[in-house]
Amino acid sequence: MKELIIAFGLFLFIEGILYAIFPSKMKAMLLKLNEINNNQLRTGGLLFAIIGFIIIWYFKN
Repeated sequence: MKELIIAFGLFLFIEGILYAIFPSKMKAMLLKLNEINNNQLRTGGLLFAIIGFIIIWYFKN
């Protein structure tokens, strides 16, 4: 559970730094999300989830 909390904290840190350093770029990127269809977004999310799972599995074993 401790590792999950650390991972969530790292996620928030990275996300916060991006918004703090590049606020206008982040706004533009979020606006472009409307142009991407749902299937592409779903596929990308699934791909990142699988990559994340593989990274976690690799370093835990």
